[in-house]
Amino acid sequence: MKKLISLLLLIPLTAFSQNDLLNGIDSISSKERVTAAFKALKIVNLESTKLAAKGDLYFIVAHRFGSVKDGFEGFFGLDNANTQLKFVYGLTENVTLSAARSELAYDFSSKYALAHQIKNGFPLSIVGFSSLAINNTLKESLYPKLTFDNRLTYVQQLLVSRKFSEKLSFEIAPTLFHENFVDNPQQDNTQYAIGFGGRYKLSKRWSLNIDYAAHLNRASNSIYKNPLSIGFDLETGGHVFQMHFTSSQGIQEAAFLGQTTGDWTRGDVFFGFNLLRVF
Repeated sequence: MKKLISLLLLIPLTAFSQNDLLNGIDSISSKERVTAAFKALKIVNLESTKLAAKGDLYFIVAHRFGSVKDGFEGFFGLDNANTQLKFVYGLTENVTLSAARSELAYDFSSKYALAHQIKNGFPLSIVGFSSLAINNTLKESLYPKLTFDNRLTYVQQLLVSRKFSEKLSFEIAPTLFHENFVDNPQQDNTQYAIGFGGRYKLSKRWSLNIDYAAHLNRASNSIYKNPLSIGFDLETGGHVFQMHFTSSQGIQEAAFLGQTTGDWTRGDVFFGFNLLRVF
């Protein structure tokens, strides 16, 4: 409980430090900022340092088919899909809010700029990310004493990126997340991970994106694995269409960080895509 309280306290403290950083940065012309380290709000599964513009409303359909390992019996993944419907809103130039629902969870999050990469100046973009997920997969028939609190998972990330050139960008994401309920008695509720992601521009419209997350205190008897995702972004008239293969069918942070079951070495991967519309 103490760890959970400490986690929740990080959010307002981060917000205060954000204001101090932004006050200093606002004195620098926005024309000097390095933009478009990533063209989409996500690299693949991992959040990128891109935020929605003020007033922009995104509607996103994120889809993960079943495992291609199922072969013809599962129609190569078409029979067992997970779909997330998500709304993302740019509250200000530096704060983005979102709400999503999939077969696995409801998910609510905020993303907030703490610092911007400046040309010939500050070398990094730093963004905070906080989310709350409500697990849909826990059944009262299996867990008679289940309460609503048991369904909650909290995630806190620091997204740090650098655009090295017009073609290459890289991001690192230290992460803390707390699951109120874990089905493995050897697994700590409070867990730690570190994510890595990158984008390489292949042509005017195409880029190669890769992200990976290493779980740092997973129980030794856990069935779950670290998620690895590889995909391509296609820029189409100001929008980005993302296609990818990933070892995680779960889309929200709580799922792909702590509950990835796929295994690239066994061909147990999921094809997916993200479609978005901006209003």
